[in-house]
Amino acid sequence: EAAPPPSPRAPGPAAPPPPAPAPAAGSVRRLPRHLLPLHYDLELWPRVRPGQAGPFAFTGQVNITVRCLRDTGAAVLHSAGLRSRGAAAVRGPLPEPGAAVEVAGLRQDEAGEVVVLELRGRLRAGRRYVLQLGFQGRLEEDLDGLFLTRYTDRGQSSMLIASQMEPTYARRVYPCFDEPAMKATFNIRIIHDPSYVALSNMPAIDVSEVKDENGSLWTVTTFNTSLKMSTYLTAFVICDFDYVTRTERGNEIRIWARKEAIKNGYLNYALNITGPIFSFLEDILNVSYPLPKTDLVALPDFGAGGMENWGLIIFQEASLMNLPSDEFTSRKAMIALIWFGNLVTMNWWNDLWLNEGLASYFEYLGATFVEPKLPLDKIFYAHVVQPVLREDSEIARSLSESEDKIKGSFSLMSLFDNITYSKGASITWMLSGFLTEKLFIRALTSYLKEFSFSNANQDDLWTYIQMVIDAQDQVQLPAPVKQIMDSWTCQNGFPVLTLNLTTGTIRQEQFFNKNNRKNTDSYNNTWIIPISWMRNGSSQPLTWLDKSSKMFPEMQVSESEYDWILLNVNLSGYYRVNYDQLNLKRLARLLENDPKAIPAVSRFQLIDDVFALTDFGYVPIETALELTKYLAREDELFIWNMVLLNLIPDNLESTLKNHEVYPLLKKYLLKRMLPIYHYYAGFIRQNVDALEDDYFAQAYLEKLMATACWLGLQDCLDLSSELFAKWRDNPEYKIPFLIRRTVCCYGVAVGSDKEWNFVWEMYNHTDSVEEDEDLLLYAMSCAKESWLLHRYLQYGLSDTLFSSNCTSVIISHVVTKDIGHRIAWEFVTENWPLLSQGYGHELLHDVLKVMGRFVKTDVQIQEVFYNATLEEDEREAITMLLESAKLENIERRKLLIKVANWLEKNTYVLLLFLFDFLPTSFFDSQHLEDVLCPVSPISPLTL
Repeated sequence: EAAPPPSPRAPGPAAPPPPAPAPAAGSVRRLPRHLLPLHYDLELWPRVRPGQAGPFAFTGQVNITVRCLRDTGAAVLHSAGLRSRGAAAVRGPLPEPGAAVEVAGLRQDEAGEVVVLELRGRLRAGRRYVLQLGFQGRLEEDLDGLFLTRYTDRGQSSMLIASQMEPTYARRVYPCFDEPAMKATFNIRIIHDPSYVALSNMPAIDVSEVKDENGSLWTVTTFNTSLKMSTYLTAFVICDFDYVTRTERGNEIRIWARKEAIKNGYLNYALNITGPIFSFLEDILNVSYPLPKTDLVALPDFGAGGMENWGLIIFQEASLMNLPSDEFTSRKAMIALIWFGNLVTMNWWNDLWLNEGLASYFEYLGATFVEPKLPLDKIFYAHVVQPVLREDSEIARSLSESEDKIKGSFSLMSLFDNITYSKGASITWMLSGFLTEKLFIRALTSYLKEFSFSNANQDDLWTYIQMVIDAQDQVQLPAPVKQIMDSWTCQNGFPVLTLNLTTGTIRQEQFFNKNNRKNTDSYNNTWIIPISWMRNGSSQPLTWLDKSSKMFPEMQVSESEYDWILLNVNLSGYYRVNYDQLNLKRLARLLENDPKAIPAVSRFQLIDDVFALTDFGYVPIETALELTKYLAREDELFIWNMVLLNLIPDNLESTLKNHEVYPLLKKYLLKRMLPIYHYYAGFIRQNVDALEDDYFAQAYLEKLMATACWLGLQDCLDLSSELFAKWRDNPEYKIPFLIRRTVCCYGVAVGSDKEWNFVWEMYNHTDSVEEDEDLLLYAMSCAKESWLLHRYLQYGLSDTLFSSNCTSVIISHVVTKDIGHRIAWEFVTENWPLLSQGYGHELLHDVLKVMGRFVKTDVQIQEVFYNATLEEDEREAITMLLESAKLENIERRKLLIKVANWLEKNTYVLLLFLFDFLPTSFFDSQHLEDVLCPVSPISPLTL
């Protein structure tokens, strides 16, 4: 059916074309349905030689075989930022030899991102034609479409070319029908410099040569015909990389990366898990992987974390590499999150979550398949559900948007967010939970088989699930699957359930910020909610809330304080729970007496829900604090991490340190942190390798250690000094990777200028990698001597000592420190003309955002403008920013007064339970008094 491929030609000079007008952020134009693409013959020729200076261009030819569905006098297809090259032609109708339809003209509509071939004749419905277009474009370094990127390999500067087509960048590379439902097959040929290798979706089947107009030789790599796929999945990489390879079930897997990274073995772990993950997904979904090969490419610079093009998966280098020197499970787990989807794509971008949400869900299943020690439920809740619940309550969009809402390319790009990926995965997790995984996989297998190589919308998925539900009688649902799931995918936000245990009544409402919203009438959504629950430690049958309020007699509790209820056990539903005071008191008591009676994920959820309810004005802060009393008996790092982020957010450390709430927080928290701190400090001192398979130690131990040091725990400061001294005595010594940042910071903080100077020397060491440089820049900002911070900031101004982008990083680090914020502010205002010239007003804005945390009066706001020369509109914007910060600070001060009062009452608690956890030697240590001695009461007025 397809037209023969275009023959290699020697087109004109390779100078880049003048830039086409930038496409306007207008409507995402849907193409008319007159033509349906069947096959593309595509030739791409990036005019790039190694070592050449830019600017660069690419040329190309595309022949598209189409079927005409309705008579038309014009062919409309997508094209953006491309120039026409040579005359466009339309051949056909096929298979008549020599038949053609004359092209009257070619009109480019940049605003609509389309090109229109106006014809002198008509294309007839039911017939096939070939659209032939030559084109040229600029090869930019912008990480979209076809782009060029520079990198260093083995000390040499190099270039590569790669692509990122999703969602609508294919039209920037070649004229095409750039909509996900318009699938076709592709024959691709890439012309490139002989020193490079070319990769695409399919295996290469031929390599030949061609000369350009100057007689120079180029290599032509021709690829096998692709499967039917969307334009956004076409992919190209042209590079001078090496690869490692293995075969899994006949599928060749190659992982490409910088030669240095391949030689050092950084890609071996990714190679070893990719095949097993593919096999796992094939087995669980009963669908064979349809391609003969898979290339994974680790790009030093790539805008997305990863792009799962069929047969050519492109990753940000950091996502794919595992350094042998730090064989840590957290990095391995990130690499393990790979998806081989694209069998079924959505009809249109409004159902993007079908691809990405389902993919995210299966990524986590695949990760735990290759790393069985990973605690899937804990990781999924901590990394996926909890962060998106925080975000979803502030974003006014649903998972599945109506098509007319997606207006411009900007709003299309905004769909690639945590709502699509993480909420989609969370909803899938919930769906799998109430269906049972067995029925869910059965339905998904049928769905994938039915829609392979075509397109679907969410209603198609609901239909296939309903068919499976109707064919069995174990699982009963309160409503059709579509009705249940539309309530989760087509409405904004999510519900909070309020439980009254005296009456057994559960009421639902949309979770929203009661502190900010005056009009609550617009928050009247209702969901059909699966409720998994537990009573006194025993799991109960799943029940449903399908209206705004409902009574559950089985949830009424007795007067016994040992009679308690827990809803949404182990995160089975995408919602929060607001318990009445009666149940919260019983749960708080239970946590103090027997925390393991509540599953770990439910403990996390319970405390996180209460802090979120506090933030949004549902319950007072004291309610959340009551649930932290038990923490001396909490041994789960992922729960400690969540508590510490709620009590001591990273961005408020310096604010809290300068408040008199700090000593109270110190006494209260350290008492509870000591058991878990000493447990992990013992490993760090004696056998840190034993933590290699402890995922949460890799992910969260840093926060625990940093908080212990921030709270002034002498043992933590001593440990940091010991490890820092080992490093200083022997720069080859590796500080344990999981606490490097804390050790470097507090090694400098408790040291003198000698420690600071050592870090400075290490920063200037030629071998330091980017990750180390960031850590060292941060460590130098931890100095407690004002003169060292002044000197550091002055160094930051020097072009010879730092690259320009480091200056703003140095300022942003210093400004967040408890003694640094005033020093940084004075430095910025004094050097404003110089900084403004180098960085513009963005830097001032970033510093002000941090400084705003300390603004309490209008006088302080006026201070801002003494040295900074600003335009009137900038002055107004900054005034608004600081006014807003001042109001936030006033509210925060009120909150801190409440926290201080509560801490004061609860600091003198019995410490008997500590003896169950701490070694006897600890109670002889000299710093015991510092940790446990009572603090003098403070007046709320001093806050």
